[in-house]
Amino acid sequence: MHCSMEDLPEALLAEIVLRITRTSDLNSLSLVSKQLYIIDASQRSAIRIGCGSFSAGEALASLCSRFTNLSKVEIDYAGWKCGHGNQLDNKDLLVISSQCPSLTELTLSFCSDINDSGLHYLAYCKKLISLRLNSVPEITSSGLLFVAVGCKSLSGLLLINCEKIGSVEWLEYLGWNGSLEELVVKNCEGISQYDILKLGPGWMKLRKFDFEIKGGFYRGYCFSEGGYDPLYNAHNPSRYDFCSESLKDLRLACFITGTEVGLRFLLGKCRALESLCLEYVHGLNDNDIIVLSEGCRNLKSISLSLKPVYYDDLDGDGFRTAFTDKSLKTLALNCPMLEAVELTFAGCDYTYPTEIGFTQKGLVVLIQSCPIRVLVLNGTNFFNDKGMMALSSAPFLETLELVDCWEVTDAGLCFIARTPHLINLTLRHCKCVTDVGVAELVHSQKLESLIIERCCRVSEQVVLGAGRSVQYSVEAPSLGELKRVFL
Repeated sequence: MHCSMEDLPEALLAEIVLRITRTSDLNSLSLVSKQLYIIDASQRSAIRIGCGSFSAGEALASLCSRFTNLSKVEIDYAGWKCGHGNQLDNKDLLVISSQCPSLTELTLSFCSDINDSGLHYLAYCKKLISLRLNSVPEITSSGLLFVAVGCKSLSGLLLINCEKIGSVEWLEYLGWNGSLEELVVKNCEGISQYDILKLGPGWMKLRKFDFEIKGGFYRGYCFSEGGYDPLYNAHNPSRYDFCSESLKDLRLACFITGTEVGLRFLLGKCRALESLCLEYVHGLNDNDIIVLSEGCRNLKSISLSLKPVYYDDLDGDGFRTAFTDKSLKTLALNCPMLEAVELTFAGCDYTYPTEIGFTQKGLVVLIQSCPIRVLVLNGTNFFNDKGMMALSSAPFLETLELVDCWEVTDAGLCFIARTPHLINLTLRHCKCVTDVGVAELVHSQKLESLIIERCCRVSEQVVLGAGRSVQYSVEAPSLGELKRVFL
């Protein structure tokens, strides 16, 4: 008996369509029959529009008319060239806002033809929860204020490389009247760390905050912004008199903070914090980590990217990274849930290990005191085979990544081959590791994943069979990889 797609129950067809995730497969399937076409149209909740998708606004209107239940729309023109046709513009945002009543998430990336007028139309999207603007050069503070006032349900806002955003009335409005839970501001030159303070009472609701100054690695040494809050009053610090009791995820990167001012105040106010990332924030010291650890007993993950600067120590001037073993020991003492640690050191001379404020002894204390499952060490010139021996008895360690750890040798690999639960190992540019040490890992048959990159004394043949998943590369890093390391 012949049975076609049309003979299957609609509920079964709907379940089939629901299980298909690739857009190209869904597009092909909808051509099989009219019934599948209708079911796909009713169930499709997300579309992505990019270079070469189409150039005419009518095509967008047709898509929105067909897919009536769209909740997520992404428009990404990364790599756009004139030959790709016209980009979508303000009028197309009107189409989206009027024909997608279920819209909850909108992402605009590299959209050069959209400005504040387009954002004005988004005020009609009453269900909009998340707005992500990445490199939308014509957007200003006025457009964001339209969104803040009109989109009462907005809980997530991401701004990256939006250089015309200056004043922050929109942020003040969201602080007093909004329900913002996620705020990401990266490389927006018109927004300083002191502008962010205008969120005011909105800090109480925020669960994730990510702030980075434009300029990356080198901007951390640039004193043009400075660690000075022009509105700070030591006798009336009400500007800093609020809490962030809901904040769980915090990332601060590439700026200077002064004593008792700027975004460093967050480190003493977010008692629910679970994940902390500090990348090249100049002006912090051990006291900041001590205050943080004493109030954040739920901290699970910490990532520190550091470079040496001049510190006026009690014993004289010193050129070193911001934190010392005092920070590691207070984390060990006060953070019983800490399970992921990442330490990255840039610009530290291997011939002067004191340029890093941490020592191997302090790191071992942290590893032995907390249930560390993930450990990433990058440019950690004090870490050697004795440290690897300490890791061999780490009862919870599952993932280890070593980058530019030149003091680790084959003896160290032999030690970690005994680590009871280690299943994922990554070695990048560890020049003293050879086939002998890797062979010991292969013999242990414990690893599920092994990644070896740019370890010049390790051959591809020896890594085979070292784990279920093996990646091997001896190629030099590309320019993009170098930027990721040093920026």
